[in-house]
Amino acid sequence: MKKTFVFPGQGSQKKGMGENLFDEFPALTKKADKILGYSIKELCLEDPNRQLNQTQYTQPALYVVNALSYEKKIKEGEKKPDFLAGHSLGEYNALQAAGVFSFESGLRLVKKRGELMSKAKNGGMAAILNSSEAQIQEILKEANLAIDIANLNAPSQIVISGLSEDIVKAQSYFEKANTMFIPLNTSGAFHSRYMKEAAAEFEKWIKKTRFVKPKIEVIANVTGRPYKFENTEQHLTDQLSNSVKWSESITYLLNQGEMEFEELGVGNVLTKLIGYIKRDHAKDKSTQSEEKIAATPEKHIDAKSGKESISKIKAIVEKEQSDPAKLIEQWNHAYPVGTKVISDFYDTELETRTEAVMLFGHRAAVYMKDYNGYFDLREVKPVQQ
Repeated sequence: MKKTFVFPGQGSQKKGMGENLFDEFPALTKKADKILGYSIKELCLEDPNRQLNQTQYTQPALYVVNALSYEKKIKEGEKKPDFLAGHSLGEYNALQAAGVFSFESGLRLVKKRGELMSKAKNGGMAAILNSSEAQIQEILKEANLAIDIANLNAPSQIVISGLSEDIVKAQSYFEKANTMFIPLNTSGAFHSRYMKEAAAEFEKWIKKTRFVKPKIEVIANVTGRPYKFENTEQHLTDQLSNSVKWSESITYLLNQGEMEFEELGVGNVLTKLIGYIKRDHAKDKSTQSEEKIAATPEKHIDAKSGKESISKIKAIVEKEQSDPAKLIEQWNHAYPVGTKVISDFYDTELETRTEAVMLFGHRAAVYMKDYNGYFDLREVKPVQQ
């Protein structure tokens, strides 16, 4: 089985992150302090000036904790992975782990990136659930708003980005289309056309950095495919103002054969997203198999052999599959909003925030409080009271 290490980006930060890592790697911690001009350990563990959630501090802090988490993994004897990937800022950790640049060079890039992105004002972002990329584009076209798709996190979780006033105006259009619209607490319109100026400035800065060929394949946010060494500078520049194709990146990795994913750094946001992508990927493969069966000429086999015809096998499969509409009806009749549930996909108890709904015309799902995402009804179980 192949393995991929993934690194989270902005939004994963929390006070106390890094814990014993700074003392375990004092030399790297000291280098970080010198580059940043402040104590990275104090910022992450104590945050005395409440700066951890400010972009210019968040990004270097996450980069350092992600990097030290990787160092610890290797120090403990973990074999290096077959692939590396990172979400937005996390991509810098993937590249550093692949040997494309040093810890110090990566931190200088991230420091500058955070400073430039923090200057972007009057921007906003929102998570759109229960919709597809094509549907979102149609809604934005109807609303006639200059809003871009920033993050393609999973088939059912997409983030849009634009001016704050446009994001506010967009909410009614999405709610009218029966989608879940969740405004995000951000100061800028990240990964959108409104970051072009920051990207142009960053491009001047990035030319000062020396890159080397990666020793491990890294998946690029802007393409959802492995980095080509000659495009490293361009990819990192484009990433600021282009969509993060996370869903496409993970799908590419899943198509490489049996793949294990491990999230390093802070939290498990990417692990949850990968779980969603895996489920949809498996469903797509199942659908393709059914279509292949349907396209195969019916073969009637001698009944004495005890084998069924392909058409009969297909009929049995379809009959055994749950009707999502029926599943939704049964769930809403039996379980009110606020029902406590457990899932093999998540390690803590969850609580439903909505009634069960149909996603994309085929998926019975229910939205979870605090998790801020949908779970397939077949993958949750009500807690026995």
